[in-house]
Amino acid sequence: MSETRKYWQIYASDNPPNSFVEIVKNYAPKLSVKYLPQLLWQRGIKDTQKLAGFLDPKQYQPTNPFEFGIEINKAVERIIDAKNNQEKIAIWGDFDADGITSTSVLWDGLGEFFQKNHQLTYYIPNRFTESHGLNIAGIQQLAKANHSLIITCDTGSTNIAEIEYANNLGIDIIVTDHHTLPPQRPPLLAIINPRNLSPSHPLYNLSGVGVAYKLIEALYLTHPEIPKLPLKELLDLVAIGLIADLVQLTGETRYLAQIGIEKLRTQLHKTTRPGVAKLLELCKKTGDRPTDISFGIGPRINAVSRIIGDASFCVELLTSRDPQYCQKLAIETELANSRRKSLQKEVVRDVAQKLTKLDLSTTNVIVLTDPQWPVGVLGLVAGQIAQEYNRPTILLTEETEAVKSSEEPLLARGSARSFGQIDLYQLVKHQEHLLHRFGGHPFAAGLSLPVENIPIFTDAINQLLGQTLGTTVNQTSTIEVDLIVTVSELGRDLFQELKLLEPCGMGNPVPKLLVQNCWFSNVWHRNQKDLNGKKVQYIKTDFEIWDESVEEGFPGVWWGHYKDEIPEEKCDALVELDFNAYKKRYEVRLMRVQPCLQNTQFQTSNLVDWIWDWRNSQRIGNLEEIRINSQKDFILLKECPTSWNDLRVWFRRAINQQKKLAIAYSQPPIVPPTDIWQQLLGISKYLSRTAKPVTRYQLLKKLGIGDTTLKLGFQVLQYLCFNVKYKDQAFYITQNQIKNQKSETQSQIIGKFLAAISEEQFRQKYFCEVPLKTIEAIAAQTILEDTTISIPF
Repeated sequence: MSETRKYWQIYASDNPPNSFVEIVKNYAPKLSVKYLPQLLWQRGIKDTQKLAGFLDPKQYQPTNPFEFGIEINKAVERIIDAKNNQEKIAIWGDFDADGITSTSVLWDGLGEFFQKNHQLTYYIPNRFTESHGLNIAGIQQLAKANHSLIITCDTGSTNIAEIEYANNLGIDIIVTDHHTLPPQRPPLLAIINPRNLSPSHPLYNLSGVGVAYKLIEALYLTHPEIPKLPLKELLDLVAIGLIADLVQLTGETRYLAQIGIEKLRTQLHKTTRPGVAKLLELCKKTGDRPTDISFGIGPRINAVSRIIGDASFCVELLTSRDPQYCQKLAIETELANSRRKSLQKEVVRDVAQKLTKLDLSTTNVIVLTDPQWPVGVLGLVAGQIAQEYNRPTILLTEETEAVKSSEEPLLARGSARSFGQIDLYQLVKHQEHLLHRFGGHPFAAGLSLPVENIPIFTDAINQLLGQTLGTTVNQTSTIEVDLIVTVSELGRDLFQELKLLEPCGMGNPVPKLLVQNCWFSNVWHRNQKDLNGKKVQYIKTDFEIWDESVEEGFPGVWWGHYKDEIPEEKCDALVELDFNAYKKRYEVRLMRVQPCLQNTQFQTSNLVDWIWDWRNSQRIGNLEEIRINSQKDFILLKECPTSWNDLRVWFRRAINQQKKLAIAYSQPPIVPPTDIWQQLLGISKYLSRTAKPVTRYQLLKKLGIGDTTLKLGFQVLQYLCFNVKYKDQAFYITQNQIKNQKSETQSQIIGKFLAAISEEQFRQKYFCEVPLKTIEAIAAQTILEDTTISIPF
């Protein structure tokens, strides 16, 4: 779709030691292991103990659910009280795959403690009429039916007003969720959310279904005498939800996905969930691969709410034991997915046309709107566009007067998807004053805002990200490559070797393979058809890929592209290796193709091998610092930067002095901006009263802010009748009683200072989390700019 020339960024780290290579080979004794040790080493899997749990789930030590602390204890106690008192409880879920599987896990798990459809019910909001989260109308409905406890899953963390409303009706709320938390704990009985844990905690990256499973696990551990259904019977549902959602597959998340897939693969032969088995049959999958979820079951579950709105029957599809009923529901799901494909293709085409009118050289965040776009597919398309154009993307559909449902301003609703390590949630949250509603996590979000605010929102979010990056996003227009292979290497052995990395996903992506100087033959495309034989406006192109290493082409497929998009001449192709269980053959999925770039490809690590990444590490103590500084070939960066320009200064310093750069900063504690303002005001009053001086360094250190933000703080103080003077390398602050005559209100000018603090904290978080590969890429770009070497990047 994009005409922008991109360049292969080939990651080439230091080679793993032979001892590590031999240990890895022990996990695949029947394979000729060639690339796996290098890939594991590149991805930071270097510790042999960590390696064992990564490759073999039997060697992983599962995390106790009571690591959630007092919150899960209170939840378990309240649920058992409800059982003993024969109360009616409701599960409040969400309509995406993670929300549906979360609801299903609680439905089957709590169903061992409560009578289904009598004491226990579930509520799934309608995507079109209710959207995500708790809502007043649904709570009223449950209150009328005498429910005294609501347990949410995959939602609820930020629904403060709705929780307070339920409290007033005498309904207790237990939230199980994984989305970003509000600044203050909601007024509820218990909230089980991994965002309350440290980012290094093994439970931190659980999705909604993982949190729901942990609650059921806690109930099973507390009262093992009650349930008859083995806990492991829920694991296939857990795998579906985890892999279908955008979460990092590390720690407990990876472990649950691994053992969940082992359970899922049994469904076609030892069926315990006929609905799941039928979905696998319809999407022509076997259930033994994470891609069977991400390209098969997951999209089908998600399609129901995208097309129909009401996805409640998907819980029945996943939990009913009636084969005929499940077959009916599965077919309905399949038809919804076919319709979703057509709509998605239409919106992609519309977006492509709108992008031709957008100046991408000055665009950091793509924001596009159209009143005709169906809201249900906007998240999918936004994800496509974000990856294609290397930018966070927000797509909105506008409400029109014809469908307006209230006297409120016309609203635009839609979805946002991130790119790279950009924290989309924080980026959008900074514009909260312009929004109607929003929620999500760092990689995906949903939002609504008044139509009249769209231009201001677009400008503000682009400006914020531009200031954070210090450059336009597209200046680093590269595509990461894991391995360079020949066509002769494609096949069973390489597939089985790479399969040991599975499940792949966020934090552990599917290996991207670059085939250079290749060509294609037997290229043809066709429209897909739905179960009724009707053509779906969704294209698939089949082909064979060749290079000089083979005498026979290797099969492949390019989803969503036409045959005319495949070049006739030699080219470079980026692919993923796969096994087609339906055709029983190995094949490649084509990801990108472009003219050969042998002379202009760029290997980051060959040029930038002098940056040590010790960010967010506790091992940089005084002794370590002294040791590093005593070595003449090191520079230590301890202050967290707030822009790429800050880092470029250190890159140049290291290059000019021919030293290595150790980036050893950590994210400063997140202090509420209002607290920082009160602290500055208190310091100023103290200094005015005592006539003592204060240095710039002392203020920056005490407040935890940068120079630009401090200057804004001084402006606020001057507005509030303080005098700030600089003398003898120190500031003197005094207060007078002359009333300020400026037109700005006090709240406005203080608001600017608070916004500057929030922006600075956002930038610091970004530079503490951005991957080392990206830092190396910007360092390489700095070298190229300074030396005018004409290597495209």
